[in-house]
Amino acid sequence: MITAKQCKEVSVRVLNDIGILAQLTRVVADKGVNIRAAAAWVEDENKGVIRLVTDDNLRAMDALRAHNYAPEEIDSIEVLMHHSPGMLGSICEKIGSGGINIRYLYASAQVSDEACLAVLATDNNAHALVLLND
Repeated sequence: MITAKQCKEVSVRVLNDIGILAQLTRVVADKGVNIRAAAAWVEDENKGVIRLVTDDNLRAMDALRAHNYAPEEIDSIEVLMHHSPGMLGSICEKIGSGGINIRYLYASAQVSDEACLAVLATDNNAHALVLLND
């Protein structure tokens, strides 16, 4: 089972400081917004990126702006898939067979005992959606 749909991530560039991820996620939580998936990484010694898939991007972004962050919405793909060996590879193969490059991918914790969630962006999200839902 693979179900793919277009989604928007909240993306925030931050200073690479101890505790910044805790501060940012607390701002979102204090607004009552649930984070469904998250990824964070350091781009260079001083800067990092945090990406969130939330249940309410508008409220999350308003809260972040109120705390002097500069969030952006990024187009991506949300894939709900069966939680079993090889499913992630199957998704990557489908996209690759269409000649599409995956720019990034991360997965969240299990949605249920049988399903999990992956978030990704490609060089051609529209075509990737067609391939994944075929």
